Amino acid sequence: MATYQYRAAGADATATIDAPDQASALRTLRGKGVTPLSLVALATEDGPASAGSRAPTAAASPTKSTPLQPATRGGGLTLSELAMLVRELATAISAGLPMVQALRTIAGQGRKPRQRAVLERVIGRIEQGKSLADACAVERSAFNDLTVNLMRAGEASGKLDVVLMQAADLLDRDLKLRRSVLSATLYPIILGGLVSIAIVVVVTVIVPRVLKTIGNRADLPWPTQVVQGFASFFGHYWWLAALVAVGGIYTWRMLYQQPGFRLGFDRLLLRLPLLGTVLRDVAVARFTRTLGTLVSAGIPAVGALRITKGTLGNKAMEVVVDEVCDQVTSGQTLAEPMERSGYFPPMLVQIVNLGERSGRLDQLLNQAAGAFEDKTETSIKLFMTALPPVLVVGLAGVVGFVVLAILLPLLQMQESIG
Repeated sequence: MATYQYRAAGADATATIDAPDQASALRTLRGKGVTPLSLVALATEDGPASAGSRAPTAAASPTKSTPLQPATRGGGLTLSELAMLVRELATAISAGLPMVQALRTIAGQGRKPRQRAVLERVIGRIEQGKSLADACAVERSAFNDLTVNLMRAGEASGKLDVVLMQAADLLDRDLKLRRSVLSATLYPIILGGLVSIAIVVVVTVIVPRVLKTIGNRADLPWPTQVVQGFASFFGHYWWLAALVAVGGIYTWRMLYQQPGFRLGFDRLLLRLPLLGTVLRDVAVARFTRTLGTLVSAGIPAVGALRITKGTLGNKAMEVVVDEVCDQVTSGQTLAEPMERSGYFPPMLVQIVNLGERSGRLDQLLNQAAGAFEDKTETSIKLFMTALPPVLVVGLAGVVGFVVLAILLPLLQMQESIG
């Protein structure tokens, strides 16, 4: 019988457990709902513990701890990398590996240098006595607030592996949703860009050559005068147009960072006939899935709402969630302020109301999340189907205007000759 020293997730002090070997100690701790951050065999009456009875990696030995390192900029993880890392960590912990050993195993599995550096810094902080959530919270560019808070809830509840698996599922669903939105907007953006470039080339290169024989007569039709003026301006002052475009992009980015401007713009987006429906469905699906996951992890409703707010992607709905938090703090239920806001569908309001009354809010939210995600996919497909024809019609109108500007003076010349 050997004695093992361990430190549980979320605990500052170490404790000991007696077991025949390390695997038995891990199974006993897992049976008690304890997630060990490290597991070290102590010296017995027969002498120092043998190398085989110790934790198999140097990470578990306090004499070989990694120095505590500060976070660095530019060392973040993409959403897909974070989801994969969290899932691998959940799998390793559920298999009984101590925290540090699990992280070192993950760091050594063909990770990019950037990812490995993040994990090494996290390992160093854990070996210095921090919990997993606190160690990851420092890496702001790698771990978002949602993941960190789920880690903290998992450590507090003793079900870190279960909560981490929920976090990985949540990140994967969010990644799938982001890719759906990107695929819905990528084709119209590419189509609009290519057609716009083609129009600029036609107006600035081809049209001036076609209309060169006509000259700058005062009796030219107004469409022709507009096109000639546009072509003349770009031919002589293209650098000014480029400067205005760059300045416009910079000004837009500065304005969009202002809370008041972004709030008004996001509210306008939600009122648009087609795009507003997609954005609202995406936000509602994220809200439902994230809130259900956080509540099921044991995070109080108000805290879960504040964390969920950062995943919506729309300032107008974030303000509504803030108002819901304030009113819930003052004693109201979740459903009442959500219904008054007008941003949440009646189905979700009824589900939240029923969940609060029955005490099964997390279960009902997670069940409803699938329906809202399906609705979001339907809205995105409708957007992808409707937007390209609308865009093509608008661009065809521009092309028709240019063609009209060319044909009208030619028809006038033919009539004058005839």
